[in-house]
Amino acid sequence: MTRKRRRMIAVLAGLAMLGLATGFTLFALTGEGALSYFCSPTDVANEARCRTHQIRLGGLVEDGSVARADDGKTVTFKVTDGSRDVGVTYVGVLPDLFREGQGVVIEGALGADGSVRAASVLAKHDENYMPREVVDALKKSGHWQETGPPPGTAARR
Repeated sequence: MTRKRRRMIAVLAGLAMLGLATGFTLFALTGEGALSYFCSPTDVANEARCRTHQIRLGGLVEDGSVARADDGKTVTFKVTDGSRDVGVTYVGVLPDLFREGQGVVIEGALGADGSVRAASVLAKHDENYMPREVVDALKKSGHWQETGPPPGTAARR
């Protein structure tokens, strides 16, 4: 076998191993549960992808819906976009900025009873910021109030 042929075989073998490694990495990153879709409460009711995958549920915490269980760790509340609402159950410590009427994004999965079992709860980090997806969902439902800086931007002080 000539030197040129051995070099070509080594290069092709290296490229094949690089291709396999890339394929396995992409499979691991996009496997079941690796992707999460942003859904509003209306989307949860209307779209199958929101009922079968990990989701990020965005909207406002409905007034009067927050209830704490006797164990002190379990909290149930409803997230609304003005048209529909979805129940959420979360076990853990809520962010300091969490309160009724505030914008939140919940990461979790929809349970068989139609409520979201939250893995994490994200509250607005200041009084003027809200993720663009939440703003779009609130505008679509007619509950967006035009105050402050443009959506998706933090206030400049």
